[in-house]
Amino acid sequence: MTTYEFMKKILLRFSSSVLILILAWLWIIINPKPAFAQINTINYNNASLEHRDFSHIDLTGVNFVAAEMRGANFQGANLTNTILTKGVLVKANLQDVNLTAALVDRVTLDGANIKNAIFTEATLTRSRFYNADITGADFTEALINRYQVSLLCERADGVNPVTGLSKRDSLGCR
Repeated sequence: MTTYEFMKKILLRFSSSVLILILAWLWIIINPKPAFAQINTINYNNASLEHRDFSHIDLTGVNFVAAEMRGANFQGANLTNTILTKGVLVKANLQDVNLTAALVDRVTLDGANIKNAIFTEATLTRSRFYNADITGADFTEALINRYQVSLLCERADGVNPVTGLSKRDSLGCR
């Protein structure tokens, strides 16, 4: 192989590599959607939301981390896959709320209205429900501390109108 043929071969490989890099760069620039973007990117982290009205709104996937939500109205809202970690929902209205697969870790729900709420597959670790109205709430396959389950079972009452399950059955009360 002559020097000319060798240089021609190297130049061809180099130009092919540059062309591939340019095409990849153009594809990244032209494609405006990030690969892992969430559809709903609303974020209420550390927000002061006392007495706000979120009733009958689709809030799927919204973050409420460490939000102050005393007295907030979420009646009939869809909170599927939401994150409510460290939230304060004292005396909030969560009646008929769908919290399927939500992360409700270290949330204070004291005195809240949780009638007929759906907590299917939700994570409710280290959360409090003191004096909350939990009539008809569905906790099927929810992850809840044993102590809270025992407290909830003492007040277990009602059947969820959407899922048709009694609260006692969904909590596994004896």
